[in-house]
Amino acid sequence: MQVCIDATDLQARALTLKLAHGEIQTPIFMPVGTQGCIKALDSYDVSTHLRAPIILANTYHMYLRCGIQKLKTFGGIHKFANFGGNYLSDSGGFQAFSLGSNVKLLENGVEFKSHIDGSKHIFTPQKVLDIQYALNSDIMMVLDDLVGLPAPKERIIESIKRTSLWAKQSLTYHLHQKSLGNAKTNHLFAIVQGGTDIQLRKESALSLTDMQDFDGYAIGGLAVGESAQEMYETIESTIPYLPQNKPRYLMGVGTPQNILESIERGVDMFDCVMPTRNARNATLFTNFGKIHIKNTRFGLDSAPLDPECNCYTCQNYSRAYLHHLYKSGEMSYYRLASIHNLHFYLTLVRESREAILGKNFHTYKAKKLEAMQRGC
Repeated sequence: MQVCIDATDLQARALTLKLAHGEIQTPIFMPVGTQGCIKALDSYDVSTHLRAPIILANTYHMYLRCGIQKLKTFGGIHKFANFGGNYLSDSGGFQAFSLGSNVKLLENGVEFKSHIDGSKHIFTPQKVLDIQYALNSDIMMVLDDLVGLPAPKERIIESIKRTSLWAKQSLTYHLHQKSLGNAKTNHLFAIVQGGTDIQLRKESALSLTDMQDFDGYAIGGLAVGESAQEMYETIESTIPYLPQNKPRYLMGVGTPQNILESIERGVDMFDCVMPTRNARNATLFTNFGKIHIKNTRFGLDSAPLDPECNCYTCQNYSRAYLHHLYKSGEMSYYRLASIHNLHFYLTLVRESREAILGKNFHTYKAKKLEAMQRGC
């Protein structure tokens, strides 16, 4: 992976990442395509209406729904889903965490029961990478041990030890594959754990960066029960221990405010289901705060969702029409609402990049947050 630092503004950064399926300019938000697609959208929407250079696919779900052999048959997720941009695939660690009672932690991985048919499976660091090689992911995540917060310190210590062990095994396996001439365009990211304990975050980060050969680093295990302020303090205390010349990815976060605050602290990459999930549940983001489109007051409102937005939805449809679609249970609502919310997030990070290049990110962030808090 080629990484160019285009500009910095205090801790905020603008990078260009060169990957096999195109360049990514950061800060970047990655729409979540859990099962190889973003819910309610197709590859045309993603490429044309959103111009998203990278989306996220989920290793756990793609493994259970498609299987390794089918993905290999189609030459990976890009051809299978007809999306020419980049893919980042997570490791399935979050699904292991969220499945709760269906999961058993082993020294060599995670044993779980399929939520589809109850069948038993084991994810090891090596198997998770084999699935991601079959996906042909441009960026792959190592298997990690995620802990919900609050948690006992002993459990968090266990988590960072296991995460470091699995990261080392993943890296060794990946470097071996590369020595065989495989995995030439698949890049591997490690995941920092440690809860909100600053010292444990430092230990986790140093353990992983000492391995040196990772292509990037994620900050995991946040937005899982702690307060927003605790999250920001944890990010701020972790960033100094991550390399300047490699991308930093905050996993599963979050609100527009979370993203702006994290960019200011030095984070480059984000993903979250919030824009699409909120869209499906009638909550839409605008430059002047959130709209709950099911509210009766929008029934005769001829204005676009956001007069300042140039997305496909805002350029073609009124609040009244979207209100009608939602209340009528029309499936086209989910597409139009998802396009708008994802466009809002992608515009947020694109504008953030421009502000960093112009050395005025702090001013941009303050004005943006003030406007969003005003309400519609």
